Amino acid sequence: MKKILLVFLFLGTLSLQAQKIVRYDLFVRDTIVNFTGKEKRAIAVNGQIPMPTLTFTEGDIAEIYVHNELDEETALHWHGLFLPNKEDGVPYLTQMPIPPHTVHKYTFPIIQHGTHWYHSHFGLQEQIGMYGSMILNKRSDDKTFRKGIDDLPTIPIVLSEWTDLKPENVHRMLHNASDWFAIKKGTTQSYAEAIKSGHFKTKLHNEWKRMLAMDVSDVYYDKFLINGKSENEDTSLKGLKAGDKVRLRISNGGASSYFWLTYAGGKISVVANDGNDVEPVEVDRMLIAVSETYDVVVTIPADKTAFEFLATPEDRTKSASIYLGDGIKQLTLPLPKLKYFEGMEMMNGMMKMNGDLDQMGMNMSMQQMDMNVVMYPEITGPSEKGKDKKMKMDPEKPSGDEMEQMDGMKMDGDMYKSNELSEITTLNYAMLKSPTATTLPDDAPVKELHFTLTGNMNRYVWSLDNKVISESDKILIKKGEKVRISMYNNSMMRHPMHLHGHDFRLLNGQGEYAPLKNVVDIMPMETDVIEFEANAEGDWFFHCHILYHMMSGMGRVFSYENQEPNPLIPNPALALRKLKGDDREFHLMAENDFATNGNDGQLMIQSTRWSLGTEWRLGYNDRHGYETETHIGRYIGRMQWLMPFVGFDWRYRKLGHNEVEENLFGQKNTKDERSLFSVGVNYTLPILVIAQAEIYTDGNVRLQFERDDIPITPRLRMSLMWNTDKEYMGGLRYIATRNIGITTHYDSDMGFGIGAMLNY
Repeated sequence: MKKILLVFLFLGTLSLQAQKIVRYDLFVRDTIVNFTGKEKRAIAVNGQIPMPTLTFTEGDIAEIYVHNELDEETALHWHGLFLPNKEDGVPYLTQMPIPPHTVHKYTFPIIQHGTHWYHSHFGLQEQIGMYGSMILNKRSDDKTFRKGIDDLPTIPIVLSEWTDLKPENVHRMLHNASDWFAIKKGTTQSYAEAIKSGHFKTKLHNEWKRMLAMDVSDVYYDKFLINGKSENEDTSLKGLKAGDKVRLRISNGGASSYFWLTYAGGKISVVANDGNDVEPVEVDRMLIAVSETYDVVVTIPADKTAFEFLATPEDRTKSASIYLGDGIKQLTLPLPKLKYFEGMEMMNGMMKMNGDLDQMGMNMSMQQMDMNVVMYPEITGPSEKGKDKKMKMDPEKPSGDEMEQMDGMKMDGDMYKSNELSEITTLNYAMLKSPTATTLPDDAPVKELHFTLTGNMNRYVWSLDNKVISESDKILIKKGEKVRISMYNNSMMRHPMHLHGHDFRLLNGQGEYAPLKNVVDIMPMETDVIEFEANAEGDWFFHCHILYHMMSGMGRVFSYENQEPNPLIPNPALALRKLKGDDREFHLMAENDFATNGNDGQLMIQSTRWSLGTEWRLGYNDRHGYETETHIGRYIGRMQWLMPFVGFDWRYRKLGHNEVEENLFGQKNTKDERSLFSVGVNYTLPILVIAQAEIYTDGNVRLQFERDDIPITPRLRMSLMWNTDKEYMGGLRYIATRNIGITTHYDSDMGFGIGAMLNY
């Protein structure tokens, strides 16, 4: 018996020795950075942005000590890793946040290989520096080791972006539909620009369908970065000669930016995606979604030359570069500016009046059809007064300039297949194939789930099946099940949906060799299907990885039935309330116009569904008087065009007598002095006109029609208002800076005025 015990102890010791413990200490500290000429707060780990690259070999044990030296909480998520649920790093779901000035230890076995990354999952910290690369190497004796790929020189690359604005302010501005980002990017698509480009009817039709200007990304960024720099000349990349191959391990650590990847040295060979090997496929360019990883192999074609590897954000506003080789710089062609009005025209033809997308009989999936291809001058040619001669249209179907006049039209799907429209080969998911079979057990019970990706840009609400995280329950799954999820994107934005703790098969037509991924980028109007084996107990997050979409509620939680309690969540009910607090957050907006005829302003606090707003008009004398209106309402429906409300109206002016006025319905009222409650409803009409019907406690009824921020030019806005109390207003505002505007307006009560508007 003693001999047997000694044998087991000896074998156990050998096992521990074989599993090498790899320790990292990560010190999380506030820092000051200067990417743009302005000093701004950021968060650095071990004094650097991005965070240090963590390198392991499959079979290691990871021990990572996070020293939180911030004055706020934090947590780190290991994106794409298979690990115990309590190590996954999602605050209030798999652990409580790491308190300030404490140390938290993450430990887990490395049971996979590939390119991954890690980032903060607490609040908006990822946006200001908390992201880094994570490389899991194959063992030298791994049967999947590929000579000529896995033994190449390797360069970790982390793509990211930087804004001088606080991320909390970015989030607030998105929820308040500020178009400051569009002004900075040059994408306002004003009426003056529409007329100049021959797209007046396109713009009018766009607003008739209650849509904002066309865009492909939400946020204006001051800088785009590769490994923390806009331009890299790392000495480790020099000394390369003609014929040398280099493996780039690329992680998109951006909070909300997709990146086009192009290379001055020729083709890009894609060899892995989301940490999983794929059969090599050569492309001219590729778009990497937020949070995806790709391994690519590139070749140095000549000596004494540094070849540019270019990362261009999807909106093509700026770029970042890294140079491979040593010598004269060889630049790749920059991507031309997008044709936004052509995109708007396309969008008009696809959007129904109720806000749904019309699939037009096209079965779209796997990025094989890119609706934005109409906006790519390098494929469809330059813009020519609303017409695009290079578009591949069916002669029996309407021409491009007729698209904006029709709803539900049927179009040739080939017109959106970029690889058939040009000689430029663009990567899509249908091209990815696993080198080994990825089939799941045939006898496993199947759980089918269907999600429609929903949302709207105007109020910046992003959801699944029109429910945000706080409005949904956990989705229960059973260990051993095969979970199959079908997702249809019924919004005009791309959504990179990420599943924690599991890889899934992306059903892309490759049969049993379907690629394994943990992020799927779902384009507008696409339906994509994924499936995974439920084999890791715990509560796992499933969400859009655009940071501001996730924080707005676009996600769900998968929870295994009958699982053991998580020891790091001592109060599950409280933790769940905290988790759901992100999309319940209220966002503030305020503006005040200091004009020669009085002081006008409004203050609004809004959440996903609720709105509390008050507006005021304050005269400089008793004749003009004072007036405030306050409304509390709840938005109804997916597009949130309808808002029932209750309100309070207080008015005072002094004319020496109690002047009585009649509205259009013959009802009498006084503006000299009144305090009334009301109930009513707001509804967004075509052309983005807000119609308001309100009944007061004195029995009077008022109908009002108002349109704010009509974009006359990129910076000039018009506002109009009229109601059945015979009040009307017209005004112009020139947007000078993000928070200051020059105004002029005429108000039927206050008269003509010129002033300056401050807004927040």
